[in-house]
Amino acid sequence: MSIASMRRTACESVSGLPRAFWWLWTSTLVNRLGAFVATFMALYLTLDQGYSASYAGFVVALNGLGGVVSSLGAGVMTDRLGRRPTLLIAQSSTAVSVAVLGFVQNPVVIAAVVFVVGMASSASRPAVQAMMADIVRPEDRVRAFALNFWAVNLGFALSSMGAGLVAEYSYLAGFLAEAGMTLLCAVLVFLKLPESKPVGRRPEDVAAKPDVGLGTVLRDGRFMGVVGLSFLISLIFAQGSVGLPVAMGQSGFSPGDYGLVIAVNGFLIVTLQIPVTRFIEHRDPQRLLIISGTLAGYGFGLTAFAGSIGIYALTVCIWTLAEIINAPTQMSLVVQLSPLHGRGRYQGVYTLSWSATALAAPLIAGATIDRYGANWLWGICAVLGTITAFGYWALMRNLPTLGNAASSEEPDEHAMCPPQ
Repeated sequence: MSIASMRRTACESVSGLPRAFWWLWTSTLVNRLGAFVATFMALYLTLDQGYSASYAGFVVALNGLGGVVSSLGAGVMTDRLGRRPTLLIAQSSTAVSVAVLGFVQNPVVIAAVVFVVGMASSASRPAVQAMMADIVRPEDRVRAFALNFWAVNLGFALSSMGAGLVAEYSYLAGFLAEAGMTLLCAVLVFLKLPESKPVGRRPEDVAAKPDVGLGTVLRDGRFMGVVGLSFLISLIFAQGSVGLPVAMGQSGFSPGDYGLVIAVNGFLIVTLQIPVTRFIEHRDPQRLLIISGTLAGYGFGLTAFAGSIGIYALTVCIWTLAEIINAPTQMSLVVQLSPLHGRGRYQGVYTLSWSATALAAPLIAGATIDRYGANWLWGICAVLGTITAFGYWALMRNLPTLGNAASSEEPDEHAMCPPQ
């Protein structure tokens, strides 16, 4: 491929999206650049504070529980208060609670503050996803969600390297840096992002479509099926950071070996997310989700046969491809199934599936490895992947085309690619 063709492809991947999307994308990137707590909490508690591994695991689980608690409430806030106020509240609260976490010493207080951090940090997700759905045209959503997923992983990869150096100097500096970055996100939202919540419904529309409540979401069988499948596939993906390091350690590999293996995941997402999305964005989403479930399950299932760093890295390549395909495709499906004036609640319930994973995955992996061995965990992943693939096939049969979401902003004409 010539340089001109590569430049053209890159331009087409990012063109035509509204300015508000790029400010939201920038906010996501900045937020993930400061992701210190999620990466180093366990090490901070065990190495710096001297607490036991059991206490560290309990506190990390509390962080996930906080996300579970806040997901539904944040979804309601997103619909009632609006996307922008919810983002401001969530990011400001995250900045304050993370800064406080760097100074507290009592184990009970640490656990309580970590729970609050989990609540505050997860509260922004429904608002971000609803706003993205509001401002991006339906035909561009797969690409937009892929670019946002790419920003999450690029920011996390860069922050992991930088935060490691910061942690060697001072964990407090890491907490304060994350608080500062999150506060910067809040400033970006305040200055650059207009409210995107749909307003001005006609009286006849209100009469025809009653307000959406949480009960409406929970009674939506197809959507709740997607939420359940999201929980299953996220349980699989979570084993890359939960089960895999434990299994490799038990097999005699060092933390450095695990670091090399899991770095493949971040590298592939950063390098392949955009070109793969260009390839899949107009293809059958049912087939893509079936493929992603299968690759995720059996990618982790093959870990049972890994005996070298190279084979471990190969399995990571397989399930990372599943992650690259699944993330934007599933997010686009969630938006398609969400009514225009209930996006916040729908996104909140969807976010609940990932928050619940942060709570459940460490407990499931630890119990399975301790009682039966790591190979049983990889076998369970293969079974879950099969169930997920079949579930996507069943739920998406005869899926109607839901054109309920016109973009609230026209594409930036200055961002279009020039003709060849």
